[in-house]
Amino acid sequence: MSASHHTTAPSDRIPFHQKLIYGAGAFVNNLLAGAIGGMMIVLNLGYGMNPALVGLLGALPRLTDAITDPIMGYISDHTRTRWGRRRPYIFIGAVMAGLVFMLLWQMPPGQTENWYFWYFLIGSFVFYLGYTIFATPWVALGYELTPDYHERTRLMGVQNFIGQSVYLVTPWLLLIMQQEQWFDGMAQGAAGLAIIIGLITIAIGIIPAIFLRERFHFSAEDQDQPKPRITQMVLVNMKGFFAGFLTTLKSRPFLQLCVATFLVFNGFIMVAAFQFYVIIYHVFAGDTVEGAKFAGYAGTLQSLSTFAVIALATWMGTHLGKRRAFFVAIGLSALGYALKWFCYTPDNPWLILLPAPLIAFGLGGLFTLMPSMIADVVDTDEVNTGERREGMYGSIFWWVVKLGMAAAIAAGGLLLNGTGFDVDLGGAQGPQTIVLMRAFDAFLPALASLIAIWAIYKFPITEDAAYETRALLEARRQGEAPTAA
Repeated sequence: MSASHHTTAPSDRIPFHQKLIYGAGAFVNNLLAGAIGGMMIVLNLGYGMNPALVGLLGALPRLTDAITDPIMGYISDHTRTRWGRRRPYIFIGAVMAGLVFMLLWQMPPGQTENWYFWYFLIGSFVFYLGYTIFATPWVALGYELTPDYHERTRLMGVQNFIGQSVYLVTPWLLLIMQQEQWFDGMAQGAAGLAIIIGLITIAIGIIPAIFLRERFHFSAEDQDQPKPRITQMVLVNMKGFFAGFLTTLKSRPFLQLCVATFLVFNGFIMVAAFQFYVIIYHVFAGDTVEGAKFAGYAGTLQSLSTFAVIALATWMGTHLGKRRAFFVAIGLSALGYALKWFCYTPDNPWLILLPAPLIAFGLGGLFTLMPSMIADVVDTDEVNTGERREGMYGSIFWWVVKLGMAAAIAAGGLLLNGTGFDVDLGGAQGPQTIVLMRAFDAFLPALASLIAIWAIYKFPITEDAAYETRALLEARRQGEAPTAA
């Protein structure tokens, strides 16, 4: 624990209504991530596509984020407009992502597997570009809304609380798409649901762009500087981008956060895509409707539990320290995953609910603590480089998150094939297939979580260190000589 506990100054507190407005972006961010992940199963069960191809459709567009996310972060960091560095992109990205998501699922029936693959792949590239334009500046905006170590954790707790509400609904998407009174089949259900999700994305996603204000302002002189020639601007920006990218990757504390996030989130997404098969084909012997119903129960309980977890993680982060809070949260999550081996059983399907509250500590703790810790890293980087690069740090961090999602979806498809699963067999899957499905579902995410704890074990930015860094930055901005800590 830190040697002293600092109290947040009133001037550093973010009004609660502004935290709610920032949280609207978390709702959209999680809605898009949860919907695309939860609806991908339709490509297999609704369109008959090979699980390995479904995995590729989840993974390939995410690989482009390795380029687009850092570029978007750099662009946002260096944008100078009367509306700020972040807000114009948040507005444009929300509209673009919502529209493209609607179109992505409007696939005509009767086409070949190859046709569906290329339609969805090309559409996904465009969708994820819009998603990046929205999410990268929104994340960066959160890092700069307050300079206080503890208020950052409170802000991230509120936004994570709001974002988590999405997961009360996403576990039920598969069941919703199978409602015969609403849709004529699962494919048509996906098409109708996508329109609803797209409209919600646009309506809510533009709220932070309209109602929030940025903390770092630039003078009219900065905005009215003579513009260089296009060729000169491209060369300067390319040089600056690569220099900033490399500097970011040299930050050891930041890399620790990225590794831990990749492991925890990767494990979660792999389970999110895989556990439906375990519940349907092991617990309910191939009954997709009953399996989807119990998967919905478990997902809803996990989401409800996460609200309590977020409050607890926020409290632990501000009283025990962010690193120790991470250990507790992710350790309990690993225990929950391991319990699946014993609780996902046809003898008593209601035991499916038992691991859910423990598993909730994974994302509940991760996305409350990690963004707050990254904001602390950004301050340390400013001390070393003299630049504010929230966009670059946020873009690379969230690319790691999305890379984890892509890797998990791709791995889920490959692992499912590796188990010997055959959708045509229905509930008559072989015993070895069932055992492998259960083992992958329970123990891979548990192992990933334990490795993540090891990665954060020596994270160096404590509460005292963060406040010392802030004092140096404020002295520098005021043109004063910093005093020794």
